[in-house]
This record gives sequence, structure tokens and C-alpha cells, in this order.
Amino acid sequence: MNKASENKSSLKFFGIGKMLPFLKKYRGMMAMMVLFGICGSAIDIGTPLLQRYALNHFVGLGTLDTIVPFILIYVGVILFTGVTNYFSALYSLWMEVRLDRDLRNAAFEHLQTLSFSYFNQNSVGYIHARIMSDTSRIGMLFSWTIIDSVWQGAYVIGAIVAMLIVNAKLALLVLAILPLLVVLFSIFQKKLVHINREIREINSKITGNFNEGITGAKTVKTLVIEDRIEHDFKSETDNMLRRSVRAARLRGVFAATMNFASSLALAIVLWRGGFIARSEVGTFSMFMSYAQGMMEPIRWLVDAVFDFVTTQVNIERLTKLLETKPDVNDSAEVVAIYGDSFEPKKENWESLKGDVEFRDVSFKYPDGDEYILEHFDLKIPFGTNVAIVGETGAGKSTLANLVCRFYEPTAGSVLIDGRDARERSQLWLHSAIGYVLQTPHLFSGTVRENLLYAKPDATDEEIERALKLVSADEVVARLEKGLETDVGEGGDMLSTGEKQLISFARAILADPRILVLDEATASVDTITEQKIQRAIDTIIRGRTSIVIAHRLSTVRDADIILVVKDGRIIEQGRHDELLAAHGHYYRLYTRQYEDEATSAFLSKKA
Repeated sequence: MNKASENKSSLKFFGIGKMLPFLKKYRGMMAMMVLFGICGSAIDIGTPLLQRYALNHFVGLGTLDTIVPFILIYVGVILFTGVTNYFSALYSLWMEVRLDRDLRNAAFEHLQTLSFSYFNQNSVGYIHARIMSDTSRIGMLFSWTIIDSVWQGAYVIGAIVAMLIVNAKLALLVLAILPLLVVLFSIFQKKLVHINREIREINSKITGNFNEGITGAKTVKTLVIEDRIEHDFKSETDNMLRRSVRAARLRGVFAATMNFASSLALAIVLWRGGFIARSEVGTFSMFMSYAQGMMEPIRWLVDAVFDFVTTQVNIERLTKLLETKPDVNDSAEVVAIYGDSFEPKKENWESLKGDVEFRDVSFKYPDGDEYILEHFDLKIPFGTNVAIVGETGAGKSTLANLVCRFYEPTAGSVLIDGRDARERSQLWLHSAIGYVLQTPHLFSGTVRENLLYAKPDATDEEIERALKLVSADEVVARLEKGLETDVGEGGDMLSTGEKQLISFARAILADPRILVLDEATASVDTITEQKIQRAIDTIIRGRTSIVIAHRLSTVRDADIILVVKDGRIIEQGRHDELLAAHGHYYRLYTRQYEDEATSAFLSKKA
């Protein structure tokens, strides 16, 4: 293997190669870190030499003829040590915080490009650990660990060179332990990487459980499952403890063996150095200082190697995230014309009318085996109100996800205004879609800030119009600071109904050509539902609308109703046509009507 191949192999071994794109911009900073590390180690190497001179010259010869320049040099060394320590710490800190920032920004930006399937398959705790914990460990590695490795490694090398110059035979005896260190490292490396990979994965699960325990606190208390949640959390932490203890034992055995090797070096100096002490006490003192001084750097280098090995796992996990490809991608040709999510070329965007067509579409989810749609055809002209109904879990959101290009057809195509949606950018399509979810989500900030996410340049008049259209102006009027009221994390300072009305107003503010309502009234009270339903009847005019509904009474006026069962469309038509067919829709509608009538009768009796 040639030298270049060996260098590449070592970079790959430590995972450094995958970090090179982030490290290149800090080459100057890293060079300064290395420079100050070498300077610091040079001072540490020179100090025993000064001590050797003082003992051999001032004590051995009994003269003080050079005491003044010696003192000046010694004071200069002390001052230079302070300067070196200061700048070493400064550059290491700069490197750490900047690299942390870049890695987290890159990871978070990449998350924005990933498809829904990634978030469905990975927990919040898993993703949080990638962005926060892993990046922190990597930042530490390429700042403090690097400079300390340079410092300590240079000291060991310098001490070896100094000993070889002064007494080669004794130095070679000390160096005889180095092959032992290489063998030990090769034995322990694989075991340490494997167990630390397990520890990091368990840590992700603990973070996820911790997150769910906090965000689901109300559910936990109402279900009275505190003991179960605690048991699950304790089970993971116990597992973490077992793995960590095993890792600590491995590390302890490794460190103890390395310490033994270092102590062996000191024993050799004491054994053979006695002969030197008879003639040159300064030389003996120097060898003792180097042998003792090498023990701590060697121990530290063992820890540094351990950090390099264990941080491999962090680098692997972060790069796995960064290398994850979204299931839905814009082609290079599309990006060249329309731009991407972060640099859109809006001047090239065509206006979107709102015609939608499914042409011979077959679809199955990326992690699924069964087709949800097969050779499905449907034309939705602009202005059509499409309702999708079915029992809970029937797969009603599939069509909406395909229209919004959250997923892409396995075969066939979805056309927007007569062109395959893949021929234009995702951002172009998403900017023309208003989507209201069953579970509303607001971002931390004020009501106004949440509304402006839909249209950053919206005027107060446009905001007021959108609020009134869905009766959300009544909500704002009740708030102490009106539009400037803080909604809290996830909008938790508002009720579910209030959040839904604000979400509805936000969707309408952008004046979307395509409106998707995913059971938008399912989680609100009857009065709020009536307000939203009146608003829906108004705002769907002049738009293509897809209404995913559980309450069939809200979709009777739809232009076309698609009935979904077991993930497949089994019926389609208008309300009257489907009732007359006496099929699945008829049974759903009849059962729901009877349930509502029974509930109304019982409430009157009460």
C-alpha cells in the first residue's frame, strides 16, 4: 500500500475524511492550533534540558557565571508558556463553537429537504441526538482533542529525540515498549467502537422517551400510566448503565495496561540511569523528568485515541443523516430553472391555476409492500371540491399527499395544470397549496408572526380579512394583546379550537390555488366546527379543494366524493349517487346519521 493510500485509510478509519468539507474553511485556525500546540510542547521539552544544565553547571561545577542569562531565559520561558496556553485555549474554543454551528446548521438545513417518510421512520429523540449530541462530540474532537493530541504527541516525540541524543542506549530501552502499545490498541479498538455505537443508539432512545414523557405529560396523567412510563425509561437507562459499565471496564483495562507500559519505562530509567547519576546528576534528572513526564502524555494519548475511536460513531451517525437522500427530489434540470427551497428562482415560476390529474397512478409507501393505488385515473378541474371519506385508518390522506408531492407515484404521474408535477419544483407547488391539519400546530411567537409565515409581506388589512373569513377575529379580540399575543410553544397557550382557527386563517392568507383540509374540523367543538364549515363553503369557491372528512354531513355538497377503505378507493361519485348505490358510503352515512340522531335525542332527554 502506498503512502497516499495509507493516509486515506487512516482518514477513513477515524471518520475524519467525511468531515473534511467542514474542516477545510478552518485550515488556518487549525494550523494555528497545531503551531501553538507544538510551541507548548517545545517549552515542556526544553524545561528538563534547562534543569539538566542548572544541575550539571551550577551544582556539578559549582559556578554561577551564567546565572543571570539563565534566569532571564527561564522567566522568558514562563511568560511564553502563558501566552501559548492563552492562544491555544482561544483557538480551540473558536474552533469548537464554529464547527458546532456549521454542523448543526448543515444537519438542520438537510432535514428541511428530507421527505415525510424520514420523519415517520425516525423519532424526535433520534434526530435530536444527531443534531445536538453528535455535533457536540465532533466539535470537541476537532478542537480540544486535536490540540491536546498535538501538544502531548509532540512532547513524547521531542522527549524521545532528546533522550536519543543524550543517551541512545537508554532511550532505546524505553522505546522498546512502543510495539506493545500498538498491539494493545489494535486489540481494543474494534471492541470499543462496537460498544460505543450501542451506547449512542441507546442514548437516542432515552432522549426520545424523555421527549415523549414531557410532550405527552397530560396524556400520561389522564391515562394514569406514570408507572409504565417510568418503567420504560428506567429500563432504557439500566440498559445504558450496563453498556456503559462494560465500556468503562474495557477502557479501564486498556488504560491500566498502558499505564503499566508507561511505568515500565520509568523502571527502566531507574534501573539503568543509576550509572549515569554517578557522573552527571543533571542528565539523570533529565531522563527521570522525561520518563515521568511521558507517563501523563501517554495516558492522555490513550484517552485521545479512545475519543477518536468513540467519536467515529458520532461521525457515522451524523454523516448518515447528511447522506440520507429524500424520497422526493427535484431533478438538476428543474433546480436550474426553478431553484430550490433555499434559493428559489421565483422569476421563472409560472402562475398556477389548480387543475389536478391522476394519470395511471400506482402507489405504495416506501416502506410498504402493498399498493395503495393501482392504475388510478382521476381528473380534478380547477375549482372542483373533492371530498375523501372513510373510516379512521382507511388511508384517506394518500391522495392529498400525492397532490402535495409529499410522496411521488410509484408508477404513473400526477399532473398539475397539465404538466407532470416533477417537471417543476416542489417549492413552486407548495407555495400554491394551503394545508390545514387535523392537529393544528403553531410556532413559538405571536399570533401575527404565525400568520406571516404564510405571507411575509401581508398587510394588516389582508390579515384582518383572513381572520374574519374563518371567524378567527373573535379569537384575536379575546386575547389580551391581540395579534401580538404570544401563543407559547406549539401554540399551547391557546385552546385546540383557537389554534385551528388561527391555522385556518394562516392557510387562507396565502390565497392558495389548491386547498387541502385534512379533517380540519375533527378536533374542534361543535360551535367552532360550524364557524369553520361556513367559512369552507365560502373559501373553496375559486379554488381546487381536497377535503378529507370524517363527518360525512360536511361533504354532501362536494363535486365528487372518493370513498376509501383499506387504503383503496372503492367508490366515487356525488353524495346522492353514492347513497342510491347502497354501497359502503351508504352504510357509513347511515350509521353516522343514526349515531348523531341518537346522541341528539339523549342530550335532549338529559
